[in-house]
Amino acid sequence: MKNVIIGNKASSLALLLLIPLLFTGCIGGYDQPAVAPESGTRASITFVAAEYSSSTKPFFENLVRDFETRYPNIEIELHVINWDFLDAAYSSMISRNQPPDLLLSNSYAHFAKDGLLNNIEELLSPELKEKLYPFLFNTGKMDGVQYAVPYAATIRELYYNKDIFEDIGMEETPKTWEELENTARIIMDKTEAEGFGVDFTDNEIWAYLSYFFFGAGGGWMKDGKWAINSPQNVKGLTFLKELYEKGLTDAEPAVTTRDEKQRILGNGKLGMMISGNYFESVVPKEFPGLKWAKGPIPVKEGQTPLIHGVQDVMISFKTDHTNKEALSLFLDFLYEDARYEEFVLREGFLPAIRTVGEKLSSNDKIMKQNIDSIMNARFYPIDNPAWSAVRNATKSMGEAVLLGQMTPKQALDRLQQIALNKS
Repeated sequence: MKNVIIGNKASSLALLLLIPLLFTGCIGGYDQPAVAPESGTRASITFVAAEYSSSTKPFFENLVRDFETRYPNIEIELHVINWDFLDAAYSSMISRNQPPDLLLSNSYAHFAKDGLLNNIEELLSPELKEKLYPFLFNTGKMDGVQYAVPYAATIRELYYNKDIFEDIGMEETPKTWEELENTARIIMDKTEAEGFGVDFTDNEIWAYLSYFFFGAGGGWMKDGKWAINSPQNVKGLTFLKELYEKGLTDAEPAVTTRDEKQRILGNGKLGMMISGNYFESVVPKEFPGLKWAKGPIPVKEGQTPLIHGVQDVMISFKTDHTNKEALSLFLDFLYEDARYEEFVLREGFLPAIRTVGEKLSSNDKIMKQNIDSIMNARFYPIDNPAWSAVRNATKSMGEAVLLGQMTPKQALDRLQQIALNKS
């Protein structure tokens, strides 16, 4: 990710964050006829999307140009914003009573609780709804109302540098915590690389907490109630802290992000780390000579193997100019098979729609394995209104726990209280 904010139209949002918008893009090559909305009236849509990579901005700019060519009565105001600034950007828009018509992000339930969102099922054509994978689609429902639809999905696994593993005589990834610790120690003792990369930064600390909560037999919730400070979760966080104290992780878990650690692994200075399947598309492009392999996320001895899934969703805010017909047309356009397939392949994601998933799986065994895996994955509780507050609260605890300023139990007690207060 690049720490910039980008878009295709000047706006007060850009002035707020003091970063200029870039005006670039090109017309795409989809050979489809232009069709005007039936009403013939003009409509506008503000679309705010997270920036996943350097490919995200040109892809969405190209898509918007195509759409406006086909539907000249509908204007799209596009903002592609780096994850580091995304929450602040759309929060500012909402505070000024100018929320985006569409937002691609990683949470929604707190907005639904406050009555800010449209029932997005009313915007979906029957054809689009039919294409969406139900196991992803269903997580966008709260209190019987569909507020979100999946757009990007990944699974997380343990990736490792094969050259480093060959140097230490290892052929497989560690599958248990004990094996993870032993492998990291051998890497540190026998090579110049660091053992196990841990991301405790603001970017994704909640992901690593999830890996080791689930791996200990715990999780964020149990039986529909928050269980953040469960004994299992405390064990998971304690194990991570002990790995750090023993010098078996990278040196700065609370400083270097997942993307930076991937580059360190690519440079041969890190043995293994947990990442998403986008690793398989992005990292080899930066390090074409890298020999890598992957395995399941290690779990505590006696626990079942862990599959962790992540999805980002499209949500629609109520605005003073909401045009459901225009939004429905744009959503159909976003999820059109060839166009959506291009997005998935560019970013290294898993498809949220069945038609693209079936096509890609028929030609790619790894894609089929990944899609089969995500169907049985455990996800963040994005359908709970308190999740956004809990996720944000994790950002301030990583360094405090690693440096002993808070015990794992104290940190998780604090998160549990935040979850209860926001529920």
